[in-house]
Amino acid sequence: MEKLLGRAVQHAELIFRVSEESKMLFEEMLFSFGGVNPHAPSGTMCAPKTVSMSKSEIQQISDKWILHSVLILIQFWTDPLADLQASLENYENAPSALLDRSKWMSTKLTSLEQGVLVLVRQILGDGGLLLLDAPGETSDHNVPSDKLESVRRDYSVLYCFRKDAHKIETFLKLLKCRQIDKENCSFF
Repeated sequence: MEKLLGRAVQHAELIFRVSEESKMLFEEMLFSFGGVNPHAPSGTMCAPKTVSMSKSEIQQISDKWILHSVLILIQFWTDPLADLQASLENYENAPSALLDRSKWMSTKLTSLEQGVLVLVRQILGDGGLLLLDAPGETSDHNVPSDKLESVRRDYSVLYCFRKDAHKIETFLKLLKCRQIDKENCSFF
């Protein structure tokens, strides 16, 4: 169990770090493209709001809730990351490092999902959590005719994914702490 939790946390940390690097590479690409301001438009819809809670509330959440939330976030991002990867391939000036990182994030997210499903079975048992299908579509997958809109959409995906990757990392660290080092989890 400890080894599996450690690997899940390590995957989540790497995914978050690469998502930060990808966001910065995207911003650099746009700056060299002519100074396009890639700000995430107001009203950008990120993943379902799973966390807006105080430290005391976080202490009260169950391991089942943590696993459920992590799984929802992972499943939420599977299709948008694949769409982002396809969209980035259409940019004339997309650095290969950005393309490689977007592909890597998709692959690692799938791997993390498999690990979380194993954790679900080990921590909660076979019937402990109803596994979810990926949430419904939240964005239009048609490539917009306006390139600026496409750039903003792609940046919003990177911006929101980075935030949610950090949530996944935090949740898995909390779960690991609770499962392995139960007495010393007060820092969350």
